[in-house]
Amino acid sequence: MENAEEVSPVNTVEEQTAAPVEDVEVQVAEEQIAEEQANESAEPTGEQIAEEKTDESAEPTGEQTAEEQANESAEPTEEEQAKLRDMEAQRDVLNNDAEKHRIRRDELNAKTKDWKAKRDALNGQVRDLIEEAGRCREVRDQHNQEVRDNKAVREEWNKKVSEARAKINELRPERPEDRGEVSVAQMRRDLERMEVQQQTSVLSAEKEKALVKNISDLARRIKEREGAFEGDEQIKDLVEQLRDAKAHAEEAHRAVAVAAEQAQEAHDKMLSLYQRADALRKDADAAQAKFVECKQAADEEHRLHIEGIKSVHSLSKDADAIRNKKRDAKRRKADVESKKEAKVIFEKFKAGEKLSTEDLMALQKSGYL
Repeated sequence: MENAEEVSPVNTVEEQTAAPVEDVEVQVAEEQIAEEQANESAEPTGEQIAEEKTDESAEPTGEQTAEEQANESAEPTEEEQAKLRDMEAQRDVLNNDAEKHRIRRDELNAKTKDWKAKRDALNGQVRDLIEEAGRCREVRDQHNQEVRDNKAVREEWNKKVSEARAKINELRPERPEDRGEVSVAQMRRDLERMEVQQQTSVLSAEKEKALVKNISDLARRIKEREGAFEGDEQIKDLVEQLRDAKAHAEEAHRAVAVAAEQAQEAHDKMLSLYQRADALRKDADAAQAKFVECKQAADEEHRLHIEGIKSVHSLSKDADAIRNKKRDAKRRKADVESKKEAKVIFEKFKAGEKLSTEDLMALQKSGYL
C-alpha cells in the first residue's frame, strides 16, 4: 500500500467533486493504517530520537524563515530614505550630464558631416583639375612631337639650300665689282643669323623694327647678286632650286614656331592647373583634419553619454529596490499566508474531507498539486 502523502490527487475539479466521500475515507484510512504499521515496524532508537530533536531545535523550517522575513519592517529606514534622496539627486545630475554629452555629440556629428562634405567637394575639384592638366600634357606632348617633326623637315630643306648655294658658288664667275665685297654665302649666313635673332630674342619695338629693316635689305642684296647670274641656264636652275628649298625650309620653320608656341601654351596651362590643384588639395587636407578632429570628439561625447546612461540605470535599479521594499514584504507575507492556508487545506484533503474548487486552486497555486 502506498504512502498517503504520495497519493496523486484527482485530475479535474469535476472528478474530485463527483467522487463519493465514502471511497475517499476508506482509501485514506487504509493508507493511515499502512503508515502506522510501517512506523511500528521501524521504531527509532534513543540516539535517533535525540538527534531528531536536536535538528528540529537547531534549524528553523522554511515556513518559519519566510514568516520571519514577512514580519520584517516593510518601510525603508531613515538611513535608506536618506540614501534614496541622495541617489535621486545624483541621478538627476547624471541625467543632466548625459543629456549635455548627447547634445554636444549631435552638434559634433553635424560638424563632422559638414567637414566631410567640404572635403569631398574639394577632392572632387582636385580630381577635375588633375584630369584637365593631364589632357593639357597630352596636347603639349603632341605639339612637341610636331616641333620635332617639323625641325627634321626644316633641317632637310636647309641642307638642300646649302648644297644649292655651294654649287652656285662653284659655277658662277667672280665679277670685278664683286671683289672686296662680302660673298653671297656670307650674306646668307648673316641673313640666317638675323632671322634666328628675330625669332628667338626679346627686343624692344625700336630694335625689332631696325632688325627687320636689316633683314629686308640683306635679302634684297642677295637677290640682286643672285639675279646677275640668271643668264646662265645651269646657274639659273640652281638658283631656282635654292629658292624652292629655302621656301620649304622657311615653311617648316614657321610650322616649328607655331607648334612650339602651342606646346608652350599647353605647358603653361598644365602648370597653372597643377598649382590650383595643389592649393585645393591643401584645403582638402585641412578639411580632412577637421573631420577627424570632430569625429573623435563626437565619439568621446558618445562614450560619456553611454556611461552616464548606464550609471543612471544602475542608480535607478538600486533606488527601485529600496522603493519596492514594502511591496516585496507584502508579497512575502501573502506567500506565507497562502502556504499556511494550503497546508490546512491539504491536511483536510488527507483527512478525507471534501474540497471546493477554490481549495483545489489554492493547493495547485502553492505547489501541492
